[in-house]
Amino acid sequence: MGYRSIFRPDLFKGQKIIVTGGGSGIGRCTAHELVSLGADVALVGRSQDKLDAAQAELEAAGGVATTHSCDIREEGAVRQTVTDILNAHGQINGLVNNAGGQFPAPLESISKNGWEAVVKNNLTGGFLFARECYTQWMKENGGGSIVNIVADMWTSMPGMGHSGAARKGMLSFTETASVEWGCAGVRVNAVAPGWIMSSGMDTYPDWFQDQILKLATYTPAKRLGTESETSAAIVFLLSEAAAFVSGDCIRVDGAAPNARMHWPLPDHDNNEPFNGFHLAVTPKLFQEPSSTEDEK
Repeated sequence: MGYRSIFRPDLFKGQKIIVTGGGSGIGRCTAHELVSLGADVALVGRSQDKLDAAQAELEAAGGVATTHSCDIREEGAVRQTVTDILNAHGQINGLVNNAGGQFPAPLESISKNGWEAVVKNNLTGGFLFARECYTQWMKENGGGSIVNIVADMWTSMPGMGHSGAARKGMLSFTETASVEWGCAGVRVNAVAPGWIMSSGMDTYPDWFQDQILKLATYTPAKRLGTESETSAAIVFLLSEAAAFVSGDCIRVDGAAPNARMHWPLPDHDNNEPFNGFHLAVTPKLFQEPSSTEDEK
């Protein structure tokens, strides 16, 4: 059993694509889909153990993957990592700017250091990786596609204001880079995942996990999204089918930002999830018997 992608076989044959945050969650899923479609991938992250585990999975599936441990917040480290990837793969056709991180907290309790750490993770690091891919390869070698992962931050992001500010900054960067780098054949887009059932949910404190268990009730789709549904949007933007798509953002959120307090959201099971990732892992909080009762 392998990855069940909706895209045609060998779509990315011969292409080399970087996936930051590739050791877990959406990044890991996207790497698997890209490899299933013929791409060679360079996995980037801070945890070498997670990268090694993902690399082993990809190689067991018949794919080619290299690992590159890097703190995306450090300019010199990012520059060297992109150089190392070029030495290993010879070219860079795509970048999935997926690495990031945040912690839940009200604005009044966020310190300057905490704010800056999240902004560096979710904005500065993505800019650095995109800039280095552009200047070291894409600018003079026929272009490429960059997909920046943002979030559902359209009206506000209470409880994670530092992340919301950074993600909106990344969206503005996406729009600007699509203009400045378009003449080099580089397309720059974004994907905004909403509430996606991913392993990252297990990293949040108990009080926030209690809120996560209620999220499905707030979406017209009445469920959370899957990593595969997010990956499919990323893969589309990387592909030749999106040749005339740049400076845009695809939302993968079940219409949650469109819901309004005056309009009821009836319970239903009419939105069937797509889950093509054969190695997808359900977050632990959704595996507990008590979680099922909380969702009802």
